Amino acid sequence: MSNRIYTRTGDSGETSLIGGKRVLKCNPRVEAYGTVDELIAVLGVLRSYPIDENSQENILRIQKQLFVVGSCLATLNPDHNKLNKEEINFLESEIDSITDNLQPIKDFIIPGGHFISAQCNFARTICRRAERKICEISSKIPVEKEILVYINRLSDYLFVLARYFSKKFEENENLFVSKFHK
Repeated sequence: MSNRIYTRTGDSGETSLIGGKRVLKCNPRVEAYGTVDELIAVLGVLRSYPIDENSQENILRIQKQLFVVGSCLATLNPDHNKLNKEEINFLESEIDSITDNLQPIKDFIIPGGHFISAQCNFARTICRRAERKICEISSKIPVEKEILVYINRLSDYLFVLARYFSKKFEENENLFVSKFHK
């Protein structure tokens, strides 16, 4: 058995879904799980920063769930893998716990400040792009409703996590006050 990483099967711009069906690499399904893969990697960067153990564990848990999401998006078999619905409850619980210790906001927050907060916001924007890609394919093929809910909650979690790190590292949140937002 060879240990090489390349197979040459994708050299013509195609890839295989789970189950063997060949599709173009620009297929919306591939775009969706590819964006989820990008999110997993960016969360890995976030996890590599000097953050508290609870956040480390939560992010690793989320990365593992995103692998489940990616495999759900990469298969034609709807019974292949399912997202554990308890993971949505986990995110909601974490969001509530973090939010309880933050000041309410009425304005938009401009990403930046501490580099860890900025990384959380970067991950959040990739999460939102993944959500748009998943939404796009869900209009054409069946996608577990829980996947869209999970990804939506995850972007909320990443938003409040950015705020948590801003507070923890005593960085001021830069607010954008819109004349339409009053």
